[in-house]
Amino acid sequence: MSVRVAEPELGIRLITIDRPERRNALDRATYAGLAAALDAAGADEGLRAVVLTGAGGCFTAGNDLKDFQDVEAAGASPGLTFLKALRGCPKPVVAAVEGHAVGIGTTLLLHCDLAYAGNGARFRLPFTALGLSPEGGSSYLLPFVAGTKRAAELLMLGEPFGAAEAVAAGLVNAVVPEGTALEVALGRARALAGLPPASIAATKRALRRGHDDRVARTLAEEAEVFHGLRRGPEAQAAFAAFLRR
Repeated sequence: MSVRVAEPELGIRLITIDRPERRNALDRATYAGLAAALDAAGADEGLRAVVLTGAGGCFTAGNDLKDFQDVEAAGASPGLTFLKALRGCPKPVVAAVEGHAVGIGTTLLLHCDLAYAGNGARFRLPFTALGLSPEGGSSYLLPFVAGTKRAAELLMLGEPFGAAEAVAAGLVNAVVPEGTALEVALGRARALAGLPPASIAATKRALRRGHDDRVARTLAEEAEVFHGLRRGPEAQAAFAAFLRR
């Protein structure tokens, strides 16, 4: 299994992306496992908070590009299904980021309620270099949290950036000592679990109410453009070149 689910403490669900041999790259099975784990967490009345992390000192290297070489793939995008599950989870979700957070590994943080990154974490939104376009609602949410100029820099140039820059861009709450992001995230989840659940749920709904319709539309519109480009010759050439390295 590429997704591990555990309950390290009463009321806290830990979801771990577990493909360390691929730097936790997200393939179809992993997306499905994450979506199922988030749906189950949302439906569990005894659960108070969710922590999302990656195994082996790496958050996720983003989508497994081998899947992107399938130009005939049809139906609902596994990544979009996962993002909808993350966005729709009624329980607070806390991300713990160490190592690489690439592509959707960065954009998914826009849908988490809290996020903490080790000071060695490296982020990147390499969509244009791969012949792709923004995904994960980032074309709307990133300008909202980072400002239009910073969002343009991150999404257009796609250059790597560090944890302090991720804080400045509104992607994570704080930088913590390397190797302690999970410990800090579990501590924040513990604090959330100790508060009245109805109040936490109402607050989460209130924080998102003004954006939910716009984010839903953006996710759908981005996915249509993204997968159109994914099937094109420039993107396919970029995937092949990356996988030859």
